[in-house]
Amino acid sequence: MSSFEHLNLARLGLPALPLAFVALPLYVIWPHYFANQFGVSLGLIGAVLLLARLADALLDPALGLWIDHLLRRGSETLLRRTWLAGTLLSAGFLLLFFPNWLTGPSVTIEGLMLLVLVALLISYLCYSFLNIALQTWGARLGGDALMRSRLVGWREGLGLCGVILASLIPAWGGIPSLVSGFVLLLGLSLWAWWYAPRPSDSHTVSPMSQAAWRSLLQPWGHAGFRRLLMVFMLNGIASAVPATLMLFFIQDRLQLPSSMQTQFLGAYFLSAAISMPLWVMGIARFGLRRIWLAGMLLAVAVFIWTLGLGAGDDIGYTLVCLLSGLALGADLIAPGALLNGMLQNDQSDEQHSGAFFGWWQVATKLNLALAAGLSLPLLQWLGYASGSRDAPALLALSWAYALLPCILKLLAAAVLFFSAKTLQNWES
Repeated sequence: MSSFEHLNLARLGLPALPLAFVALPLYVIWPHYFANQFGVSLGLIGAVLLLARLADALLDPALGLWIDHLLRRGSETLLRRTWLAGTLLSAGFLLLFFPNWLTGPSVTIEGLMLLVLVALLISYLCYSFLNIALQTWGARLGGDALMRSRLVGWREGLGLCGVILASLIPAWGGIPSLVSGFVLLLGLSLWAWWYAPRPSDSHTVSPMSQAAWRSLLQPWGHAGFRRLLMVFMLNGIASAVPATLMLFFIQDRLQLPSSMQTQFLGAYFLSAAISMPLWVMGIARFGLRRIWLAGMLLAVAVFIWTLGLGAGDDIGYTLVCLLSGLALGADLIAPGALLNGMLQNDQSDEQHSGAFFGWWQVATKLNLALAAGLSLPLLQWLGYASGSRDAPALLALSWAYALLPCILKLLAAAVLFFSAKTLQNWES
């Protein structure tokens, strides 16, 4: 590829980098910081987070529908809304960490949590809007399977860089550096997006009518989308289960300090980012479906070895994280590229691509919720509790952490393998 094509791909993928800040800090850094800074109970923080996240997930398909409407009015119309969303997101992110700038030091707990709830709703909704818009924009650019894979690879790779940066910046410069860095990077990325390649404008303006709202259900009438979503969710839950149980596994099974989680996650995400170009090269030769299948089988072959890990096996676990990260690269590129191919294959679907990505984002968020809802009760039923060190409890933890994800991954691989006829038209 020429340097100009690399520059365009970077412009199209750059917003994913600051958007990754919103995902990691709000789940990992913010609850701990807010509880220590303002003396709010973890139960209250968790309830507010859950309420805001549920409202956000329910509105994702409607956001996708609105994005379709904006694109029918022209790409510049959508870009102007991204600047508004970016401004609101920056304000919401700032208020979550420094609410006293607005309330003053004498605010009650009730007033503080009401402000936090509003800031969370603004942050989540603007994050979802920008994320769906970015994916919809990429889907409407067209291109062959290799070009779609490169676009998704750049976007996901820059998103992984954002996850790593968001993990490191608080340790380097504290929370003020995290917030200011986020605002700066978001503004830079939206400016770059403005000069990125644009999808062709249809110049047909249609109102958000009752008929338009019915298009929210159009994705569910597409058999191929339902099949792809099934693979995506089985595979996503398989990846989310270890994420949910990782800290339990490190502390109780490996008997290592919880602070080592940063080291293991760093190895995992860095390996995934490095693997992106290799998977794109594989897609050019073998196709999207085969490469995704290879990534799943590699993940199972690597991750099953965690069943044999015991106390103090930090080197073995680091190796598992590195190799699992390599497999993650295929998971990040192939599903999005296949969905883009499906939308490009049918012009009527492409015109409703925002609705498709709205439901796709709902599935992404459900993966984490279903993983926790499946793995945590299973662990309790098997006799494990946090802090357990007896052999049966640790065996149950290993089964839930390593065996359950491998079974789900193999189920996803089986569905993908037997979906060749459905998916092969989207690989060209």
